[in-house]
Amino acid sequence: MEKFRTALNKALELLAGLSMAVMVILTTYQVIARYIFNSPSTWSEELVGYLFGWSTLFGATIVSGERGHMNIPILVDRMNPGMRKAFHILWEVVAFLFSATILVFGGFQVSKLAMGQQTSSLGVAVGVFYWVMPICGVVILLYSILNIIGIANGTISLEVADEASEAIAKVEAEKAAANEKKEG
Repeated sequence: MEKFRTALNKALELLAGLSMAVMVILTTYQVIARYIFNSPSTWSEELVGYLFGWSTLFGATIVSGERGHMNIPILVDRMNPGMRKAFHILWEVVAFLFSATILVFGGFQVSKLAMGQQTSSLGVAVGVFYWVMPICGVVILLYSILNIIGIANGTISLEVADEASEAIAKVEAEKAAANEKKEG
């Protein structure tokens, strides 16, 4: 499973990197065309906008696979290991359902609806640029399944980070000292 995850990571990193590189090249081209040759390029500006959306979704998918999404673990870190595992699995299921509903189903519907529209400068069906939603949605579904399996079998560690446990211990010690002061 780790080989599969690594292959997905590399493919997404390549796609995100390529889209960013093309964006930089096209933006540089836009500036040169506009200010040096006094001939602005509308097609490159439009393509950069779509590539920005693609690179954002690729990046969000990478973060999902790394389980790097933002969270505030103060409550979860205080749970016993069994509850912590159940909580993490629950949130992976929520991510799975969100991805299936919004990105895969919704993305497919939006792509299908937009196939009848043409971009103004590129002359390409707008729906083509929306394909990234269901594609990234399917990859997030795969990552969620891999994460649930990893959490369940213990290959994904849920141990509280040392800094976090030290901070929790410090707060609890301060509370205990304050309680002793009140009682004493």
